[in-house]
Amino acid sequence: MFLGCHVSNKTPDYLYGSINEALSYGANACMIYTGAPNNTKRKDLSALQIEKAHKAMQANHFDLERMIVHAPYIINLANTKKPELAQFGQDFLASELKRVAAIGAKVLVLHPGSHVQMGLDVGIQSIVTHLNVVLDADTSKVCIALETMAGKGSEIGSSLEELKQIYDGVRHKDRVGVCLDTCHLNDAGYDVADFDLLLDEFDKEVGLSYLKCIHINDSKNPKGARKDRHENIGFGYIGFDTLINIIYNKRIEDIPKILETPWVGEYPPYKEEIEMIKNKEFDPELKEKLENI
Repeated sequence: MFLGCHVSNKTPDYLYGSINEALSYGANACMIYTGAPNNTKRKDLSALQIEKAHKAMQANHFDLERMIVHAPYIINLANTKKPELAQFGQDFLASELKRVAAIGAKVLVLHPGSHVQMGLDVGIQSIVTHLNVVLDADTSKVCIALETMAGKGSEIGSSLEELKQIYDGVRHKDRVGVCLDTCHLNDAGYDVADFDLLLDEFDKEVGLSYLKCIHINDSKNPKGARKDRHENIGFGYIGFDTLINIIYNKRIEDIPKILETPWVGEYPPYKEEIEMIKNKEFDPELKEKLENI
């Protein structure tokens, strides 16, 4: 089982600190941003302590395939209302791919984008056009994993059919995959309790070989709410047993699974949640315990 969580990538240790943080939680996978998710400020690669991070990973049998990178939220390739913003997203995505390749990661998770009330098909075509430009020019082997979305506002990617439309239009199909998010799937209306059926549908629409990672989150909202509010494992509408069944599903045992659950007060809950998952035992008093730390 390859299980991890979102970790920081900041001064003074940057990537080396990210790996040590993940290891401190008992994780053997992780997800990072290359910099702040809401701006373009990026540290020079020489400051990131990449070599030290790789050595720490090797010493702990932590493969590079399990270090996932999340693209910044400010990228919106679907924005035809303000095409200059889609062009900005294209340029920034191209630079992010180079940074991801430089740190040795293999997968960059990307929110497909929002059509900003300009129409689903128009937005999807814009995504396809910009992805093709980026991938035509990029020489790395980093895979862009399109994330399933909850469907709030004019988000694209709340259905597998929408992701397939993007995939069908992309020329470099070996460079595009999918990241499933359990909270987003639930909020979009999918029954994650019958995960094998969902995997069957995914295999039919896109193909299981294109599944690159899974975000493991409970949801603060019932199925179909289209709100995207993550909850801690076992404390939401999806529930602990359903999430355990997903995590331990043999069909996806080699896929990195990443917790993006909210902090409890000022405390990151990942060590305790990972321990619960490994033990397959829910602690209903976990939040109260963490709040009192």
